[in-house]
Amino acid sequence: MTVESSPRRAVSLQTQADGTQLPIVRTVKDLRTQVSNWRSKGDRIALVPTMGALHQGHLSLMRDGRKLCDRVIATIFVNPKQFNRAEDLQSYPSDNLQDIALLTELGVDLLYMPGVEEIYPPDFQTVVSLPALSGCLCGAHRAGHFDGVSTVVSKLLLQALPDVAIFGEKDFQQLQIIRRMVLDLNIPVAIEGGATVREADGLALSSRNRLLSDDERLRAVSLHKVLSAAVTAIEAGEPVVKALEMARQHLSEAGFTSVDYFEVREEQNLTLFDGGHPKSSLRIFAAVWLGSTRIIDNLPVNPTRSPM
Repeated sequence: MTVESSPRRAVSLQTQADGTQLPIVRTVKDLRTQVSNWRSKGDRIALVPTMGALHQGHLSLMRDGRKLCDRVIATIFVNPKQFNRAEDLQSYPSDNLQDIALLTELGVDLLYMPGVEEIYPPDFQTVVSLPALSGCLCGAHRAGHFDGVSTVVSKLLLQALPDVAIFGEKDFQQLQIIRRMVLDLNIPVAIEGGATVREADGLALSSRNRLLSDDERLRAVSLHKVLSAAVTAIEAGEPVVKALEMARQHLSEAGFTSVDYFEVREEQNLTLFDGGHPKSSLRIFAAVWLGSTRIIDNLPVNPTRSPM
């Protein structure tokens, strides 16, 4: 694999052994030039923002983009503003060469890899914040995280102005925040959710999974099992509070270090649900720790009768 580049070139070409190439741009100007060329031909464009350390979950979103549009742009940018702890930013996994190889093999049309100063130039001051949706779940445990997410995503959407942008349902709170942000700010982009991709044993794919030790990886699968059991109990009429108490007990028995949250919420506004008649579809959310690694997951809940 080689990189063809020149100081005079706006686009780098990542070349694989089979001769296929992936154009790479690093500035807003060059990104917009590529998008403008496609627009002139009538192409529809999908954008899949990522922080790299790509896995099959990311690639499934890009395949969704290919089904919806003529062109697919992937982005890789590790956003410093969404990390509330410096050590989390420093430990976030990164493998750009492997990521580029995966994107090239998949046939992505363009990779946008901006530097930090391209996204946040000197004296950058703007923050996009959605406090009602970001104050619960992960937002309650990661101060400023979703302000960082919504700020960078708003910039990526406005820089590329795709027809569609695709985000995974594993980060369901993030997906709902982005949907609300696009609606509130009248950004002309359709937001699509991509289904969570799992390992054969049920563990949701995540870049952070590679930080798990062998023993932690064995324990991690219990999260999906406990979530699934709670869903089954609630859908069978078990009171929500009782089902959640049992789930927390099972998580403790499985060896999880701590539990940030294990809750049922309404999908539309992420309102906490303990029973009664929901105003929208329900989803069960969990964030747990194994050692120094935080794992999140969620599943839809469809009770046959109102759990009390």
